Amino acid sequence: MSNNIYLGYEFIVSPLQPGVEILIAELGYAGFESFVETERGVTAYIQKDEWNDDILNDIQILESDEFEITYTFEDIEQTNWNAEWEKNFNPIVVDDICAVRAPFHTKFDTQYDIIIEPKMSFGTGHHETTHMMIQHILKNDFTNKSVLDMGCGTGVLAILAELKGAKPIDAVDYDNWCYLNSLENVERNNCKHITVIEGDASVLTGKKYDIIIANINRNILLQDLKTYASCLNKSGTLFLSGFYNDDIPMIQEECEKHLLKFEEKLERNLWVSLKFLN
Repeated sequence: MSNNIYLGYEFIVSPLQPGVEILIAELGYAGFESFVETERGVTAYIQKDEWNDDILNDIQILESDEFEITYTFEDIEQTNWNAEWEKNFNPIVVDDICAVRAPFHTKFDTQYDIIIEPKMSFGTGHHETTHMMIQHILKNDFTNKSVLDMGCGTGVLAILAELKGAKPIDAVDYDNWCYLNSLENVERNNCKHITVIEGDASVLTGKKYDIIIANINRNILLQDLKTYASCLNKSGTLFLSGFYNDDIPMIQEECEKHLLKFEEKLERNLWVSLKFLN
């Protein structure tokens, strides 16, 4: 990681769980790069160049009546980031079928074994949204399906899609760090059918997919659903996550506007993931 100046936000969260998990996920979407869980909450780090006065405006959990969250922030000294995440990154196993682990973890006896070096990218499988998206991929047929992983983060979902037989696959993220990290992880898992693209929904012009995976925050989803619908092949499938149960009506309304039919909902704590059919 570069030697840029960072800000450290120390959040005190009550109740601790699922508050900390939700907060980390939302902060990840907002541009925070690293997180260290503490006894009372979490410390989150962001490059000073990426920071602005409104950085917390879209952090929905801060407005929630279900949690009490306070915070302070300050400039911080240089940190050994890799040591920090290695100390805090534990492997996970989803439904006894898919393991997501770092290179330094022992291999699991699971059908799918994904090695991720997340660094500062969102998408280790620990967050509820990524976990549910993995469940969707495990339950559905991806054999020879063309796939878009939108907001790919570490590339973990694109990698699992290839392991499930999908091809070709586009993994797209507007964040340069995620783009570079996805390239590394695609190579690390010996994937041959994934193209990693740096950009937003504007790069999708003229593209078509059998399956679209979009694990992004609610506002971007609402903004880009029209594009996703136009890129979905007939009888295609759209998997969405990155929002709460309360957000379902507005997400569903926008999907139905583009003739997408609701099929299934997964839920973990306050987070949800939806499946729509074209």
